[in-house]
Amino acid sequence: MASVTLKNIYKIYEDGFTAVNDLSLDIGDKEFIVLVGPSGCGKSTTLRMIAGLEEISKGELYIGDRKVNSVAPKDRNIAMVFQSYALYPNKTVYKNMSFGLELHKVPKDEIRRRVTEAAKVLDIEHLLERRPKALSGGQRQRVALGRAMVRNPDVFLLDEPLSNLDAKLRTAMRTEITRLHQKLGTTFIYVTHDQTEAMTMGDRIVVMKDGVVQQVDTPQNLYNRPVNTFVAGFIGSPQMNFIDGCIIEENEAVTLLVGGDHIPFAGSPESVAPYIGKKVTVGIRPEDIDDSEYFISQHSRSVLSGTVEVKELMGSEVFLYINCLGNKITARVGPETQAKADAEIKFAVDESKIHLFDKESGIRIM
Repeated sequence: MASVTLKNIYKIYEDGFTAVNDLSLDIGDKEFIVLVGPSGCGKSTTLRMIAGLEEISKGELYIGDRKVNSVAPKDRNIAMVFQSYALYPNKTVYKNMSFGLELHKVPKDEIRRRVTEAAKVLDIEHLLERRPKALSGGQRQRVALGRAMVRNPDVFLLDEPLSNLDAKLRTAMRTEITRLHQKLGTTFIYVTHDQTEAMTMGDRIVVMKDGVVQQVDTPQNLYNRPVNTFVAGFIGSPQMNFIDGCIIEENEAVTLLVGGDHIPFAGSPESVAPYIGKKVTVGIRPEDIDDSEYFISQHSRSVLSGTVEVKELMGSEVFLYINCLGNKITARVGPETQAKADAEIKFAVDESKIHLFDKESGIRIM
């Protein structure tokens, strides 16, 4: 098994475009780390540089203690699982899984042992004589994972492996891959654009934008303490509400002025002292807003009003899209809500869960 270390990694193409910009990251042995971000953020390019499929423009890459910048992909002892599965259509499942071992002249008995063990772990023993066209999408993905497993790699690289599956199967395969990581105890580096996958699977998450790492942290810390508005808006579904506000001081107490309403400030006054009298971006997650009588009574000093533009019933919860003095606010409330579309509504926010960001830079204030 092995750690992976990236030191000041750049990927600069011939036309001058920088796909990955000064990326430094330490990935621990046996860690499950997820690279997440919108399309074009550099996450797949980073994975391909680790695999050796893309040349590193600048910087150093280590797998374990070995620098591998100039090491061929086949000699890095990594295994990659692709979005497209990349199975040989004319070979059986067994042959697909054993092919790489045969190229490396592994003895036949050892090949059979490894393939059989991997097939048992992945519950595809009964599929070994079938060809890929006779398999479902989930079964093909298991075969692709099995082909990687039999090589006993130091590092698994997974590039959006679930994006071709339907929603139900994607959820099931998330659990399968997490279980597989726990069973194998191998370093996993996983790329996705889906923040739900990132939050449910990763020990740590690397959030990227425009080739630059925005934050590396645990899922809970990313959710509770995003470093900027990009991370705050990317992590969480529905995404965080951003409202223009102002920090003011009244009667020696710090208050947030939001759309003409005053909300008590739950943090320490010292943490926002440089911003007194200045405009800020106020972040409130939809789940920290509610219109129930009990919630409003618990947060009676943080009550706002607006008009419900759209009401979406999701079964166990309801999304309310509210216009609050020109601010578009999404609330995630219980199914017992009495709110109606095109009607006025009173709602409260949990002031202890408010996030504040610098209006110009988007950087977290507190």
